[in-house]
Amino acid sequence: MSPNTVSAYCGDILPMLDKYADKNLGEITSDDLASYLAKVQSAGLSKRSQARMYSAFRSFFKWAVTEGERKDNPCDSLEAPKLGRYLPEVLSVEEVEKIIEVAGSSPKTGLRDRAIVEVLYGCGLRVSEAAQLKISGLFFKEEMLRIIGKGNKQRLVPLGEIAASALERYLGSGERPDPEPGFDDYVFLNRFGMPLSRISIFNMIKRFAQAAGIHKEISPHTFRHSFATHLIENGADLRTVQEMLGHESILTTEIYTHIETSVWQRNILEHHPANHTD
Repeated sequence: MSPNTVSAYCGDILPMLDKYADKNLGEITSDDLASYLAKVQSAGLSKRSQARMYSAFRSFFKWAVTEGERKDNPCDSLEAPKLGRYLPEVLSVEEVEKIIEVAGSSPKTGLRDRAIVEVLYGCGLRVSEAAQLKISGLFFKEEMLRIIGKGNKQRLVPLGEIAASALERYLGSGERPDPEPGFDDYVFLNRFGMPLSRISIFNMIKRFAQAAGIHKEISPHTFRHSFATHLIENGADLRTVQEMLGHESILTTEIYTHIETSVWQRNILEHHPANHTD
């Protein structure tokens, strides 16, 4: 078995092979792998990393069987780590306000940056939808945005007063540069008059969160998660949130009810009288 073959399955399997270096590849059992996974779990490895490691083990031993290095795949009798449902990071309203304040503080791009954060949060847009937002899709009188979402599908999204005001201030100011040919209809432009990229907005949000003193894992999508969570916490109908976010399945939207439940559960446990002593 060549070193290149081993390295092709990434570093997940290398520590395991080192641990069982006294055994031939065909002698490693499912009990060995279960013991190894239990140790990395007790050492604090995340469930997502454990699942990735299990997948690497399964692929590697499948290769070993194919190559005649062993007769069976020990992962066949090994239970895969359960990931559980992923709950995205959520900002509080106060944290959102802090980031918006930082975003609007730049003398050169503050109006644009504030407007970006306002539509990410206030309209629940994906970062790609914000980057591709068109002036022709802004309907201030009707208080709506026309969005081109996944699969090139259009949807109308309510435009709140605060987000609308931020957009109008930016578009009505001299801060927006003259657009390059072909980009006149794009709302958010960089200093060269071209549309902002998804990566530019991602880096921008990271920078704002750090400056606001917020240490959560923040991305543009965090505002979409937070927006949906706050809507449901305030009693919004799940179907309405689904339509606004552009989810094809309501099962995708239901994750926000799990977030609300987890917040409620944590609040109960923190204040439960059994957890406090005099």
